[in-house]
Order: sequence, then C-alpha cells, then structure tokens
Amino acid sequence: MHLKEIRTQKGLSVPQLVELSGVPRRTIQDIEKNNNCKVDTAILLADALGVTLDELCRDEAAE
Repeated sequence: MHLKEIRTQKGLSVPQLVELSGVPRRTIQDIEKNNNCKVDTAILLADALGVTLDELCRDEAAE
C-alpha cells in the first residue's frame, strides 16, 4: 500500500486526509504503519486522494 507516499506527494497531512476521506486518524496511522486495510476503507482513501485502488494498493514487487 502506498498511502503515506501518495499522501505526502500530494502535500496532505494526516488531519487533512481525515477531513477529505472521513477515515479516522488512528485508522490512517495504522494503515501507514501496517500497509493493509479493508477494501471499503481503501476506496474512501483512493477517492479522497484522487487515485485508483490499483495505484493505492498495488505491490510492485508482486508484478
């Protein structure tokens, strides 16, 4: 998962992403730490960041 990378590239702080996505701060922090989340949460985050689920979740090493 590329959440932190995409978030920082877009110049967003965690609180800003919370506002845009509606996903709780703690959940975002856990996702950035553990690199996994539920699909419905990933959809909210991808929409808020303006990226596809593929861009957010794809592990390049698996390709």
